[in-house]
Amino acid sequence: MNILLAVDGSAASDRATKHVVQLSKQFAKPPKLTLVNVSLPLLKAASNKLGRKATAEYYDSNSEYAAHKARRMLQRAKLEFTEVFLVGEPADEIARHADKHEADLIVMGSRGQTALKSLLLGSVATKVLAQSKVPLTVIR
Repeated sequence: MNILLAVDGSAASDRATKHVVQLSKQFAKPPKLTLVNVSLPLLKAASNKLGRKATAEYYDSNSEYAAHKARRMLQRAKLEFTEVFLVGEPADEIARHADKHEADLIVMGSRGQTALKSLLLGSVATKVLAQSKVPLTVIR
């Protein structure tokens, strides 16, 4: 089983990580886990002003924050995993990575937005569901 765990540092993301830990216990052999975080790209003007090094540090800092708790939970559960940090539209990058690397399952948290907000803004989980052929488990 090849599981992509998409995290953003939120409480829902923590619950998704706990779900993956519990799910992993049900398999005869541990699943292949990939911990993924996607940072939204900075505006071009901001990126130019910061410079290449500072921009890279900004993305690294965002990804470290988003992955920190999930990494600790997976390590405590003694699960092996790889980390992938991407920059772009989160739903696009998650779906693309899952498809490209032949994930069997995507697991991610839901921010629990109201129905009205979800209709107006859309959610990353809804967009991933629409874009990917890979089954998706959304944890509230």
